Amino acid sequence: MRKNILVIGGTRFIGKLLVQRLLAAGHQVTIATRGRAQDPFGERIRRLKVDRRDEASLRRALQSLPHDTFDVVYDQMCYSPLDAAIATRVFAGRTRRYIMASTIDVYRDLPPAVPAPHAEDAFCVLAQPIDASYPWHDPKLAVESYVAGKRQAEGYLYRDGQLPMVTVRMAHVLSGPDDFTRRLGYYVDLLRSGHPLRYTNAVARSSFISAQGAAAFLAWAGMQTFTGPVNAAADGALSTFDLYHRAAMVLGAAANAVPATAPGAPGEHSPFDHAYATAMDTTRARQLGYRFGHLDDWLDDTIRQHDLAFV
Repeated sequence: MRKNILVIGGTRFIGKLLVQRLLAAGHQVTIATRGRAQDPFGERIRRLKVDRRDEASLRRALQSLPHDTFDVVYDQMCYSPLDAAIATRVFAGRTRRYIMASTIDVYRDLPPAVPAPHAEDAFCVLAQPIDASYPWHDPKLAVESYVAGKRQAEGYLYRDGQLPMVTVRMAHVLSGPDDFTRRLGYYVDLLRSGHPLRYTNAVARSSFISAQGAAAFLAWAGMQTFTGPVNAAADGALSTFDLYHRAAMVLGAAANAVPATAPGAPGEHSPFDHAYATAMDTTRARQLGYRFGHLDDWLDDTIRQHDLAFV
């Protein structure tokens, strides 16, 4: 059945892949972005140029459409409780399904007494305090506020209760050189430059998913009827130590990993380096009817793509 879908943030990385899948399935898609990046979709989509964090701007943009109600809203740009509050005021009563892109990082730094892999209830979302006075929209604080912002955005949305919502807690996304975060490329660069890896806990494993896998799950979730948080991750889990050595094996490079506590260890933390495991339990997604593949299906090829980019 053809659906009317809004994607907030749909011109790069996972958002672009999601839009491609929605169009291939025959849906009517509108994307809402700041208009700073071009997209490849031509006349197949509607475009709204809008500042997601400006409520008046968002309302005006929606009023310009022939229909300002949607079967599904995908919000790829909800990073704080302030963004969540705007979503509830603008989209309550205007969508049958609201899907917020959340993150595995909501489980970061849970006490060791909460063992991984984490099911959705490991993070007590309704008990999450909300800090409306924090300068969430200060770009200088974007990195350090990311985890708290996602936690509090989820907390606000579920406690408000006006939206028929899903929060997709996405595993760490690994992609080729098109990934602007360059997190997987970090390990390839280390190996090719001969610099050592600094790691905190060799067995603190986390969950991962490919960019295509993330887009596929989001597209599927939009067509379902369930609500609430759901974990999305490929089968298999790796620590930063494991990922580094996997890259070394694939590239035939010499590995040099140094515990963070070792004298003279390099000072920089690598991506995905955690003190405790943050791997996710995907039982709920499986019970809902979705099957994730294993990271072995795509990880080695993705590492090789970064090696080509390095050369």
